[in-house]
Amino acid sequence: MSESRDGIDRRHLMRLAGGLAIAAGGTFAGPGATALAAPVPGHGRATVPDPLRGMPRALALSVPRGVNGDAPLPPLPDQTGGGRISPPSRRIPYAQDAPSARRAGEEVRTSLPFVFNQVGYQIVADLPEAMRPWRDRPKRWEDITPNTNTLFLDSEGVVQVRDGAGLPGYDQPVTQIQFALGCIASYRTESNATRKALFLTRARAQAKRLIDRRVEARGAWYFPYPFDYKHETHSGVDYKAPWYSGMAQGEAISMFIQLSQLDAVTQEERALYQQGADAAFASLLRGDDGSPWVVHKDSAGYLWIQEYPGAQPGTGDFTYNGMIFAMFGLWDYYVATGSEVALALYDGSATTMARYFPLLRNVRWHSYYCQTHRIPTPSYHQHHINLFRQLHWQTGSPDFAHHTDVLTDDFPSPFLRVGSNVAFAAATHTLYQLDTKADGGWDKAKQDAQLDMKKVTFARATQAPADMRRRIQDRGIYYRISAGAYTGWWVGESWPASFLRGQYLTTTYFPQRTLTFPRGNREVDVYRFTEDGTDASIRTVSFATPSNAPTDRRAIVNGRPMFQITAGALTGYWAPATSVTINGTTT
Repeated sequence: MSESRDGIDRRHLMRLAGGLAIAAGGTFAGPGATALAAPVPGHGRATVPDPLRGMPRALALSVPRGVNGDAPLPPLPDQTGGGRISPPSRRIPYAQDAPSARRAGEEVRTSLPFVFNQVGYQIVADLPEAMRPWRDRPKRWEDITPNTNTLFLDSEGVVQVRDGAGLPGYDQPVTQIQFALGCIASYRTESNATRKALFLTRARAQAKRLIDRRVEARGAWYFPYPFDYKHETHSGVDYKAPWYSGMAQGEAISMFIQLSQLDAVTQEERALYQQGADAAFASLLRGDDGSPWVVHKDSAGYLWIQEYPGAQPGTGDFTYNGMIFAMFGLWDYYVATGSEVALALYDGSATTMARYFPLLRNVRWHSYYCQTHRIPTPSYHQHHINLFRQLHWQTGSPDFAHHTDVLTDDFPSPFLRVGSNVAFAAATHTLYQLDTKADGGWDKAKQDAQLDMKKVTFARATQAPADMRRRIQDRGIYYRISAGAYTGWWVGESWPASFLRGQYLTTTYFPQRTLTFPRGNREVDVYRFTEDGTDASIRTVSFATPSNAPTDRRAIVNGRPMFQITAGALTGYWAPATSVTINGTTT
C-alpha cells in the first residue's frame, strides 16, 4: 500500500513535559490541556483546525494497558430456563444392554437425508488450539462439584438438574455434555495431577451416563430428556418425555470426539467414544420422516438442526444458538474423521446461518433468540457474538466476521473492567439520568427512559471513571460515570469529545481480512497509539484508486470501532471503521 502524504505526524505532537498526571475524575494536567489546540500546518494546503478539538494529544492517542480486554463470556445457556420441569408422563425406552462392539469393517452411514442448500463453506481444520470448539469454556475448579438450587451431582458424579433444592433431579443431556466439555478443556491445561485426574473423572462420568441411558432408534443413538417440560413463553416448546434436541446430539459428537483424543483414556474407552461419536453423528443423517428426528429442511430448502423440534415434521423453534453449538460437533467430527458427509452438513448449516442472519439481527438492539418467536433476548446476544466469531474461524469466511462486527456494534457487551475511564475534552457536555436497573443494565419495564438532563462545561480536558458502556434504547452508545460529582449520570460516546480510554471488545480475524481505503484522493486519518501517548501519531493518507491493507483485528479503541493494519507502510496503525470498507462491506 502506498501513502500519499503525512498530514499530521508526530513532529507536530504536543510534547508534555515531566510526569504526566491524570487523576480519576479530575483535570488533565499538562501544557496541552487547552480549549482548542493550535492549528496544524498542512502539506501544500491551508492550515486546518486541530482535529482533536480540546483534547490533549497525549490523552487522545494513549491506550492504557491495565483495563483493556474483552468482556468475560456469559454463562452457558440454561436450556431448561424459562420453563417448568415435571416428572415424566411416559416410560423412557432406554437401551437395555451395553453397546455391542462394532464388527471389523463396519462403516458409518455416509448418505445425506435429503438435498439442501449449500454455498460451499469449507472447514478450517488446522485452527490454533485456542480457537477450537469449547476451548474457551474450561470448567473452574471451584465449580467441579456443583450444589445449587438447580444443579447437583448424583452418587456417580453426574450432573442433575432440578427445579429447586430438595426436588427430584433429572438427566439433562446438554447440561451434562457441556459440563464434560468444560472438564476436558480444563484437563488439557491443568498442571496439578490431582485436579487433572478429577477433571477427567467427571468428564468420563458424563459420557458414561449418556451411553448408559441412550435410546437406539433409526440406526443412531439419541440422548433423551427424561422429564416433561413446558416453556412459559415459547409456544410449541411443550414436551412429554422422552424428547430430544439437536443441540444435544451435535454437542455429544464434540464430547465423544474430544474424549477419544485424550492420551489418558484406554484403548477400550477410545473405541467406545469413537463409536458414540459415530452413533450421535448418524442421528443428524435422519430426516423428519420418522421419529425421533432433530434435522430437517425448511420450505426454502435450508437445513436446520432443531434445538427444540416441533410436534409435527418440519416445525420447531428454529433456535440460532442451539444450531451453532451443534455445528461445533460437525467441525470436530470432520477434523477427526475427514467425513465428506460431515462437511456437507456443516456447509448446509453455515449456509442457513448466513441466509437467516438478517432475521437473527435486530438492528441497534438485542438480537432475536429464535426465528419462530422473534423475541429480543439480551442474555443471548453476547452468545451470538461469540458463536459467529467462531464460525468465522472455523470456516475462514469473512461473512461471519462481518456478522460478528455488526452484532458487536448493535449491542456491545456493557462490561467494563475496574479502572476504566472516560476522557472529556475541554468543552460543554450533556449528561443524562436514565431509568435503568440499579446496576445500569437495561430493564424491559423502564426502557432507558430519560429522567433528567444537564449540561456541564470543562475549561480543561478531564476524565472520570466509568463502570458501563452500552447502547441506550433508541439512542447511541453511552457511558455511566461511576464516581465523583456526576456518579450515575450517562454521557454519549463521541470521539474526541468524550470517549472510553483503552482497547475493548477485540475480535481477532483468522484468517486476516482486507481493508480498502477509498479512491478519489479522499483523506483518511489513521492512528498509532502508545501507552503514554508521547510517541503516538496521526497520519493522513489518500489514494487516487482504491488501496488495500490487511487487518488481523477489530476493536473499540478510544471509543471508536477501528481495524489494525498488519502490513505495508501503515503497519501498526489503526483505521477507523467508518473511513474504510472491509472485504467490500461497511460496518
